Amino acid sequence: MPRADWLTFDCYGTLIDWEDGLADALGPFLGSGQDRRALAARYIEIEAQVEHEAYRAYRDVLAEASARLMREVGHPLPPARERVLPDSLPRWRPFPEVPDALRRLQAGGYRIAILSNVDRDLIDTSVPRLGLIPDLIITAEDCRSYKPAPGHWTAFQTRTGSGPARTIHIGASLYHDMIPAAALGYRTVFINRHRDPVTGAAPTRVLADLAQLPETVDDLASS
Repeated sequence: MPRADWLTFDCYGTLIDWEDGLADALGPFLGSGQDRRALAARYIEIEAQVEHEAYRAYRDVLAEASARLMREVGHPLPPARERVLPDSLPRWRPFPEVPDALRRLQAGGYRIAILSNVDRDLIDTSVPRLGLIPDLIITAEDCRSYKPAPGHWTAFQTRTGSGPARTIHIGASLYHDMIPAAALGYRTVFINRHRDPVTGAAPTRVLADLAQLPETVDDLASS
């Protein structure tokens, strides 16, 4: 397989720490002793349900999914704070190793695209935290669909002329990224920050974070 020219990334969960963002935003409305991992896991299940119902702006997905979650755990959001989660997104932080890893990849000659289930204006608030300017950003707003639907990858191929043969996809979700990207023929790198069992998918490589991603990508691109 020829050298990869492009690296496509999921953003939230892969580059930006959405779990801490979620917990920080909703924590003040929760009782004590809430399990952050369990809260995040249940949130992502509800969010996937909301995204599957019909296309709506991601701001509205965040608001609706968090409202359902908070009702489910017995702490409904007060009327004046119903959009606390989308309002918090600009403050979500990148994982510590991300800016350096991305700069090393870009310096190594790779072009970087972000394929994200988010609105364009929201991702514009996160990109300055990444330490570089991506070569391309494709959002759910651009393609009017949410991963795992193939719209992001279809838009990527249309805009770049590149495809699975010269692209590696990197993400932290088996459901949203690893399974659909592999089905489309992409080599994949699963960022498994919680060291969870890898089931239902067969990523090309698995890493705990992005610290060793440049070396991993070089190995994949030359093999």
